[in-house]
Amino acid sequence: MSRSQTLLPSLLACGLFATVAAAADDAAWLRSNGTLILADSFDREEDGNLAAAIGNGWNSATANRVPDIKQADLDDGVLKVTSAVEAGHQAHIHHEAGFEDGGAVVRFKLPGLNKHEALTVGFVDRQTKGIHAGHLCYAIISNSPPRVRLTDYKTGVMDLELRKRRQPYLDAKKPLPQDLADLLATKERQFSWAADHEWHTLVLVTEGDEMRVTLDGKLLGSHRSEGFAHPVKRWFSLLMNPSAWIDEVEVWKVK
Repeated sequence: MSRSQTLLPSLLACGLFATVAAAADDAAWLRSNGTLILADSFDREEDGNLAAAIGNGWNSATANRVPDIKQADLDDGVLKVTSAVEAGHQAHIHHEAGFEDGGAVVRFKLPGLNKHEALTVGFVDRQTKGIHAGHLCYAIISNSPPRVRLTDYKTGVMDLELRKRRQPYLDAKKPLPQDLADLLATKERQFSWAADHEWHTLVLVTEGDEMRVTLDGKLLGSHRSEGFAHPVKRWFSLLMNPSAWIDEVEVWKVK
């Protein structure tokens, strides 16, 4: 049973749908209905700088680009990542997942090592054609501007046809055609948060065509887009731009 099906009768009866939904805890929904497929508290030391150095099944899509530069450091049970400019891409760390509905619980910090920091949390399927690098959907948490964005990349900016059409305008620093801009605007929503350099718990779930994001037990918001319903989220992915710390991760499969 979905979380919305569980809550709907009482919400309609009392007329407090928005209030109750904002207080609902998706972490509890995952733990009550799901199967834990990954748990990591990073209580170990990394083994070198290469793709599998973090251990416990983690891999990096960028580490081997700069094998002599340490981007990921396991320090007293915290995964501390700072992207190397020389890699030409923000650090991308991922783990096998494999679900349709489900999500992740991530304890994170934007440590303030850089003026602009962001953590991207989401899902990838590199076996699906027509999507750049298999990017499906993400929550992007940034401190400048202080916002959290929910974005459907599968049917948005990472769709190869849309990407091909969009890129010349980006290269020329020109506005997108209005129809393309309007389409891409439907693929994401953003929410504000009181950005700081403290520890926070993020919960990101997909249920059908809906993605929801919760921060420290409060539902920030949700968005509906067809790409969120992709049938197999094969990878759980983290991208750091340029710095973010991760203390604990759980990934849950509901369907």
